[in-house]
Amino acid sequence: MIVIIDYGAGNLRSVLNATNRLGYQAQITDIPGDILTAQVAILPGVGAAANSMAKLRKLGLVNPIRRFIADGRPFLGICIGLQILFRGTEEGGWQECLGVIPGVVRRLPQGLKIPHMGWNQVRQRISHPIFDGIPDEANFYFVHSFYAQPEEMSVVAGTTDYGVSMCSMIIRDNLIATQFHPEKSGEHGLRMYSNFLTMTLAGDRKCGQNILS
Repeated sequence: MIVIIDYGAGNLRSVLNATNRLGYQAQITDIPGDILTAQVAILPGVGAAANSMAKLRKLGLVNPIRRFIADGRPFLGICIGLQILFRGTEEGGWQECLGVIPGVVRRLPQGLKIPHMGWNQVRQRISHPIFDGIPDEANFYFVHSFYAQPEEMSVVAGTTDYGVSMCSMIIRDNLIATQFHPEKSGEHGLRMYSNFLTMTLAGDRKCGQNILS
């Protein structure tokens, strides 16, 4: 089962539509038990980290998400879903987050148009199946005011220039997370979802035909 975690952060339907278009069935849920029994979890998000963490705590989803990742099961974080994986964020002064990835989330430098909104290139820093069929420096769609700064450069899979060279994608074992929105990024974004689900659910497609096959 693919679960799309609902913590009131928005953009859930776009992610659901992307998985459906690729021929997979996914379930939007805010139930901790659904996460613990899922094969794949996707944590999308648009909004503020402080509100996102408050809602995760209220729904009792913090420990299930941590456990899911610790178990090594396939996990995809998107935008805020990437940022709250870190120890904490400067947003709102300081906000403790999930602490899954060592590092912090910092505000984009002054003098830039904030939020960083629109298309920008992602430079691939590693060779990985998630990039199959996606050219290096392909454009993806961003909407954010903060960026992740990992302590360990080994987790950085993609970088993007916007005032700074920022981490725009992380990979650690079965955890993958993007600062950009693949579901809003056209053909390359859909390919990234396809690659992720093919890696994790080969043979488990429930409906339709993968249009990118």
